[in-house]
Amino acid sequence: MGEAKRRKSALGDKYGQEARILPGIPITKSQADQFVKLTSKGAWIGIGLMIAAWFTVRFIGPAFGWWEVY
Repeated sequence: MGEAKRRKSALGDKYGQEARILPGIPITKSQADQFVKLTSKGAWIGIGLMIAAWFTVRFIGPAFGWWEVY
């Protein structure tokens, strides 16, 4: 417990606060991790939607005869 008291006295008001990515930017490391997880999930959803749209245009559309317009 002596180490915790020494660390608390050394850090002062910053004791127990999360570390920031850069000193001038008010974003913590956990917020950055959440952002990466959210954007990765969004990218995979976008890839899935793009594959579904490609499948629809490539296979389902010609099956209904949409390619013969004339």
